[in-house]
Amino acid sequence: MEASISPVNTPTSSTDESVCRLCGGEPICQGLGVLREDVPVGDKRFGKLYRCPNFPVEIDSERQDRLRRLSNLDVYAEKTFYNFQVDEPGLKPSERQSLEHAVSNAYRFAEQPDGWLMLEGGFGCGKTHLAAAIGNERLQRGDLVLFITVPDLLDHLRSAYAPSSDATYDETFERIRNAPLLILDDLGAESPSQWAKEKLFQLFNHRYSHRLPTIITTNVDLETLDPRIRSRLLDNSLITRCKITAPDHRTYARSQQDQLSSLAWYGEMTFESFDPVRKLMPDERQNLERALEIAVTYARQPQGWLALMGPNGTGKTHLAAAIAHHRQAQGDDVTFVTVPDLLDYLRVTFNPSAPVTFDQRFQMVRNTPFLVLDDLSTEGSSWAREKLFQILDYRYVQRRPTVITTYKRVDDIDSRVRARLIDKRRCIIFAITAPDYPSRLNRK
Repeated sequence: MEASISPVNTPTSSTDESVCRLCGGEPICQGLGVLREDVPVGDKRFGKLYRCPNFPVEIDSERQDRLRRLSNLDVYAEKTFYNFQVDEPGLKPSERQSLEHAVSNAYRFAEQPDGWLMLEGGFGCGKTHLAAAIGNERLQRGDLVLFITVPDLLDHLRSAYAPSSDATYDETFERIRNAPLLILDDLGAESPSQWAKEKLFQLFNHRYSHRLPTIITTNVDLETLDPRIRSRLLDNSLITRCKITAPDHRTYARSQQDQLSSLAWYGEMTFESFDPVRKLMPDERQNLERALEIAVTYARQPQGWLALMGPNGTGKTHLAAAIAHHRQAQGDDVTFVTVPDLLDYLRVTFNPSAPVTFDQRFQMVRNTPFLVLDDLSTEGSSWAREKLFQILDYRYVQRRPTVITTYKRVDDIDSRVRARLIDKRRCIIFAITAPDYPSRLNRK
């Protein structure tokens, strides 16, 4: 006789629970999201929990949020296969073909993570976007993913030696090397110390021996890597290599000067296209209308800083880009850059073949007349936090117009940066509490 399925517990309630509070369908799990099979005590399925068929992992937003926090993919939440561009104007046929080949292999890996995938190419060609897109796809399917840049990985391992560390070195290293899916971004950007080489070899060798799914991005010649690691990266029986020859999409079609701004990619984000009305409750509409009003006022006469806070997809970047477009139309030199991209632009200067020095690029960012830092949510390494603080502290002291967006609460931001944000003489903080745009559109 086939076993029947029953809810884990049946809550007593005097109300009519004809609709499941989780999925809106038939309440077969009583809104708990899990079921258990009604089998005898001796059955191997006795007491085990099973996900409710009406509540698959794809729609479990709480689990998705938890997995995303653990994965370090928060700052890359918008990197998907759907918004990856392979048809940039002016690309050579061979460059477009290399992108199409990389996308095809990345999508295949996302469908069935098996072996290793290595994405090679110059700075800004789309390697990190594709790696993050794979990670986001697997997160959507309920998998555990760990995304980390190699320099940050080594920083995490070093910090584990500190007495105040939440986890021991062994615990930290064990979690990383046994991650079900590990994405190592920017291999080759790390400090080439003997300790770093040994730790990386131990990590690569473990995952190689156990054939654990791994994604690697790098912009260096493999000949420059530790020979022990290189030998594993050249094993065609395990690894799929994709070489992207396309140029830096973030600086494409701009002058060859050292320009960081990616504002051109947000051309449709203007005040006119901002929607503070559609499918909103009255209080939500009031919140977005106030956000628009503050942004327009700041754009007309920018003084000090403006910080826009709120969950992803609520319109922070749209308003920040609209401000930047307005100031650019007024003749201001504007730099619009996401924090993850900014840190990448700074790190790449340590490459011997970089066209500019670190000091040149760093001075350009902190001295730009009008700066928009989008997505100030990256924790990153101590080095990354220090560089961001130095940029912001300089602009704070010099009273340079700066717009910041972040999904974090003020209390969760680095204490030194927070101290400057909460200075009402220099900074306006506004929290967007309206729902994200996709959720709005799904409302009936």
